[in-house]
Amino acid sequence: MKKVLIITYYWPPSGGAGVQRWLKFAKYLPQFGWEPVVVTVDPEYAAYPAIDHSLEKEIPGILSVHRTRATDWFRFYAGDKSKIPSGGFATNRDDSLKGKLTRFIRGNFFIPDPRRGWNRHAFKKACEIINNEGIEHVITTSPPHSTQLIGLKLKKKFPEIRWIADLRDPWTDIYYYDLFYPTFLSRNIDRSFEKAVLRNADIVTTVGPTLARHLESKLTGMPGKIKVIHNGYDESDFGNLTASTPERFTISYTGTLSGSYPVDGFLEAVKALIAEGHSISLIFTGHISEELKVRFISETGAGNPEFNSYSDHRTVIKQMLSSSLQLLVLAKDPQNGSFLPGKLFEYIASGRPVLCLGPTDGDTADILDKGGYGKCFDYYDKKGIYDFITALMKGKVSAGNIPPAYFSRKNLAEKIAKLLE
Repeated sequence: MKKVLIITYYWPPSGGAGVQRWLKFAKYLPQFGWEPVVVTVDPEYAAYPAIDHSLEKEIPGILSVHRTRATDWFRFYAGDKSKIPSGGFATNRDDSLKGKLTRFIRGNFFIPDPRRGWNRHAFKKACEIINNEGIEHVITTSPPHSTQLIGLKLKKKFPEIRWIADLRDPWTDIYYYDLFYPTFLSRNIDRSFEKAVLRNADIVTTVGPTLARHLESKLTGMPGKIKVIHNGYDESDFGNLTASTPERFTISYTGTLSGSYPVDGFLEAVKALIAEGHSISLIFTGHISEELKVRFISETGAGNPEFNSYSDHRTVIKQMLSSSLQLLVLAKDPQNGSFLPGKLFEYIASGRPVLCLGPTDGDTADILDKGGYGKCFDYYDKKGIYDFITALMKGKVSAGNIPPAYFSRKNLAEKIAKLLE
């Protein structure tokens, strides 16, 4: 069995979709002839946005995981690293003078990101493993995009290795990039890093077709380098769990929801339905901004919205299976047509219909529409949202079809195995 070195900052006990992507692929790659070897950061030195110890149970016992130290650059400018979200400052935006100054420091003195403090430690360990075990295939996954610079340095030192750079999100075009106030010089430095990674990697993988086209537009004379590997779902996550029908029509949301996410049309539609006497429960699990909590309570009635802090993965799956409808909100941005959140595929796998707020012509809308898993509406389309929820409550619309095997983590791992060949 051939070995592949996977370099990822996010790994259990860190929680979130980015962790699950390569945890699941590492689980299934051995079935297709590849033995993963993982290099990640030691949790004692990491800056994780969320912790989920339950994911540690999913690490295959035979998997070799090497954890290294990291320089904690977050401590130098942000204080409590435990409060740093995965998007830097995308969800906990602080517009005070101190908050703006902190973001400026982040955007201009820590390029591409503060987690770059892990790079020299990870590079040293990766070189050691490559030399000792004769590894010829390397995968780097981001964000944090600083991880891709490890792959770039390895490719320079070992030009014979086959390097796959996996970009789960845009790099210099991410929707919150300008919140860091990058100067002209800082932006150009970051773009040069991005371009070097895209050009020097043997293959670049990403999560959806629109983002793939966007990344490909940054390359000239290199057609076919960008490949799509969706996030998908793991069928085993739903094993021994059964769906249940709640007494009240229950709409649930899991993940991060900041005050900058427009939810106006949804709130107005739900408020109208409640005013008509419909019994509706709202459940939010994850990082929800205080601003939105106040809005939801004031609009839907005190005691109705239930807010849960970040929960372990299995608890979240149970919530999906006991919902009537699942809410998905995409950040409002000119590039949000490319957004394909990891939780979308687990929403789909639960068999419960999905109501998405976002571009009606984007990648997420395309998957929902074509598969009959739900529907995407403009953020302010109160009538469309109202009609959709009403039709679901009356059983007049069918949504929540069983997902195709194409989106299973196992089948997607097979695609990765073929790319490695």
